[in-house]
Amino acid sequence: MRKRVTGIGGIFFKTKNPDKTKEWYKNHLGLNTDNYGCTFWWQDENGNKCSTQWSPFNADTNYFSPSEKEFMVNYRVENLEELLKVLKEEGVTIVGEMQTYDYGKFGWILDPDGNKIELWEPVDSAFL
Repeated sequence: MRKRVTGIGGIFFKTKNPDKTKEWYKNHLGLNTDNYGCTFWWQDENGNKCSTQWSPFNADTNYFSPSEKEFMVNYRVENLEELLKVLKEEGVTIVGEMQTYDYGKFGWILDPDGNKIELWEPVDSAFL
């Protein structure tokens, strides 16, 4: 099997007022925020342009369910379909069905503490 996690795809967290939070981070820390938060661009070891997303969510979001935590980490992965099969065989809890968009494939799992983890096989070129 190829690499599993290749990097951090995003940091997502709950807040009472996402717009106010984005504005605070923009004004005080210089984050270039938009409707979704802030996208950080970097290069992998092969020189490919990659992104990591920072996004505040409404406090009442169900996107992190079934986890009750205030955050969710998104990990960049290679070959998500294969990885989800292997994780299932290893006894990892898979949450929902894999979803595919023009910017990548997404799948979700739970870690031993019940934290929902988002796995993303990115298509970074969709953001350029």
